[in-house]
Amino acid sequence: MKTGAGATLAPFAWSGSVTKKMISLLLFSLVMTAVPVGLGIWQVKRLAWKEDILRGIEARILADPVEVPLSPDPVGDRYLPVTATGRLGEEEVHVLVSRKQLGAGYRIITALDTGSRRFLLDRGFVQDDEKDAPRALHDVTVIGNLHWPDDRTSATPENDRNNNIWFARDIPELAADLGTEPILVVARSDTGDGIEPMPVGTEGIPNDHLQYAITWFSLAAVWLGMTVFLLWRIKRQAS
Repeated sequence: MKTGAGATLAPFAWSGSVTKKMISLLLFSLVMTAVPVGLGIWQVKRLAWKEDILRGIEARILADPVEVPLSPDPVGDRYLPVTATGRLGEEEVHVLVSRKQLGAGYRIITALDTGSRRFLLDRGFVQDDEKDAPRALHDVTVIGNLHWPDDRTSATPENDRNNNIWFARDIPELAADLGTEPILVVARSDTGDGIEPMPVGTEGIPNDHLQYAITWFSLAAVWLGMTVFLLWRIKRQAS
């Protein structure tokens, strides 16, 4: 059994070791917490940036329509609001889609012949049982937006041309099939025949920055929670 100065100093040496261990853990945790907090703040800034872009796109989509340009640019003229008057084409292409609460159906795409030009016109949506329903050939004035959709991915099957079931709006192929310019107008206004317009919008543009921010901040909270728990355990063991 130790007596004197050695016995008196031992508890202080042990307490100092515990304190050093707790400080090291705390510093490590602060560093590990700072990383996800920084990434979370960056994602919040990216969220504000993306929302500004989406607001700009929405404003562009709903701007006053103009005539279809002679040579529209797929980048600069994307979502450009346009108007055109012409006669609906006899042939249709049916693109398989699905809508919430309505289920599977088809986009009806046909030609719009203005007399001097022929465009692709995406008239909108019909349910599955209306796919092959007869539709009148008539003149129509349409308001819509130019669009170059990116529907096809590596998982998209090839179009079933025999049954007129397409799985993507391939602009060059559609134009070749329907004998039009490779320009697609997606209708915002009603073109008749019970077809519901499916106008372009920002819904399909990904904006996951809020979810990413929540994930990073949650990770930071987990680190802090683990640190508090470990500090409590160290203090309890030392007592």
